[in-house]
Amino acid sequence: MDNQLEVKELDQVVVRFSGDSGDGMQLAGNIFSTVSAIVGNGISTFPDYPSDIRAPQGSLTGVSGFQVHIGEGKVYTPGDACDVLVAMNAAALKTQYQFAKPQATIIIDTDAFGPKDLEKAKFSSADFLGEMGIDEDRVIQCPLTTMVKDCLADTGMDNKAMLKSRNMFALGIVCWLFHRDLVLVENFLRDKFAKKPAVAENNIKVVRAGYDYGHNVHASVPATYRIETRQKEAGRYMDITGNKAMAYGLMAAAERAGLPLFLGSYPITPATDILHELAKHRSMGVVTVQGEDEISACASAIGASFAGALAVTSTSGPGIALKSEAMNLAVMDELPLVVIDVQRGGPSTGLPTKSEQTDLLQVLYGRNGESPLPVIAATSPTDCFEAAYTAAKMALEHMTPVVLLSDAFIANGSAAWKLPKLEDLPEIRPHYATAEMKNAYSPYVRDPETAVRYWAIPGQEGYAHIIGGLEKDSETGIVSTEPENHDKMVRLRAKKVDSIPVPELEVYGDADADLLITGFGSTFGHLYSAMEELRQKGHRVALAQFKYIRPLPANTSEILKRYKKVVVAEQNTGQLAGYLRSRVDGFVPLQYNQVKGQPFVVAELVESFEQMLKK
Repeated sequence: MDNQLEVKELDQVVVRFSGDSGDGMQLAGNIFSTVSAIVGNGISTFPDYPSDIRAPQGSLTGVSGFQVHIGEGKVYTPGDACDVLVAMNAAALKTQYQFAKPQATIIIDTDAFGPKDLEKAKFSSADFLGEMGIDEDRVIQCPLTTMVKDCLADTGMDNKAMLKSRNMFALGIVCWLFHRDLVLVENFLRDKFAKKPAVAENNIKVVRAGYDYGHNVHASVPATYRIETRQKEAGRYMDITGNKAMAYGLMAAAERAGLPLFLGSYPITPATDILHELAKHRSMGVVTVQGEDEISACASAIGASFAGALAVTSTSGPGIALKSEAMNLAVMDELPLVVIDVQRGGPSTGLPTKSEQTDLLQVLYGRNGESPLPVIAATSPTDCFEAAYTAAKMALEHMTPVVLLSDAFIANGSAAWKLPKLEDLPEIRPHYATAEMKNAYSPYVRDPETAVRYWAIPGQEGYAHIIGGLEKDSETGIVSTEPENHDKMVRLRAKKVDSIPVPELEVYGDADADLLITGFGSTFGHLYSAMEELRQKGHRVALAQFKYIRPLPANTSEILKRYKKVVVAEQNTGQLAGYLRSRVDGFVPLQYNQVKGQPFVVAELVESFEQMLKK
């Protein structure tokens, strides 16, 4: 390699691909993250989709981004700002430069910066770099569209088909910048386009051309990057999104419990990929039904649960509102059901492709009557597997619907995941009716210690019974309007949920911290990174992240009252903080709240927490 080219050896780096929603930025980002995972790098990704179904080409609102953070070890967030920005058109540069570091390398397609492109992006002059204050020496200005057409000129492809390969040329340049082995990229493309080998080979040709372009113009490139890999634990790894991990967790739970898996769902962003993934696995006994609407999807899952399946329904916040009546039926019937809520920006249709944590109080309290059910919040894309498995185990062993919270950030984001062995996963024992109950079975006879009722599957001789939405007598199971019985059943349903054992709250960082940071679910990576930065600055800080929200861990009160200052950080206006105040006597936390539809920025967290430490 030319000695004039600087090679930066870093422990972590961030790349952001951006362009029109049809430019294939998600695919380019996925390939780069997968290749990085294969060579042993830690990864964290963040797809940032526009809310428009199909915005006008070249418009500011139609820009799609995909950010990849790679590191030599474990990576907790997609990164605050990128070291390399790929901008496929003028609108992408205009909107995405805010996510780039001042010294970032920028790759642009100069063919997409013509007068009309600049006008659509609302630039006032042809000097778009000067207008944005970008140092020209940090920009790789490539006539990318022209070079793709030249590369594919002998393939017989039409112009429209050629333009679909522009993302692969950009990927080739990025692979050269990071010394990535193109064989890994080629294997990915041949696997993805196995049924269209010509498409695969044409894309491979373009990737190679982009790689060669980077090598040939290296004199004008600011630097290339090398990320070394720490030794990983032996095993099989894959780059997995939260939605796919959730689907795998459900399949593993069904297999471990010896039950068929049923998903009743209705398509809604950003939860639909769970339906798509599970629909691929009929060979494993998975049954998927796309209902006519949200309530029918949930009701079909309740029917499958009554019939003896591991039943699941998946949706986002607007769907939870529509499913609430059916969810209450599952509460009253005390049937096992996993309800997945992949949160997105609201209210109403709000920001369907953006991420928030604004459904917490909805899933805790958003049903009529006293309607208790457990709530679990996944903390990362890979944790979605364990969270889904745990939710299924909890539902089957405690005869209750369970809400599993995810959000757009971890559902569409990805990380390197080590595949577990089925036999190493915790055993799942559904709470079946016993042989001694035959011919004397009543559906609301309970385990005296856990208050869990016994599950009898329809068709079992000697276990005939009726359940439904009307209140039942605690002894006989027949319809009852007797006041004392209703009071008893309300309290028994609550006792059952609140008696479910969950792991204790784990504290990271300093035992004698001056500030305890806490949050729930997907903010874990950002809060953990902020804690580590503060500790490196000499502050005594700790972190306790809630994964189990109802019931709360048994040591919650002791942990929250141990520290002089506690800040609850969440992507809403204070829902967890209010819930904890209602559950922990005398708890008055500080709060950090953002509702921007974007993940936290670690630097902003550090700055705010430092101010809290100084007060």
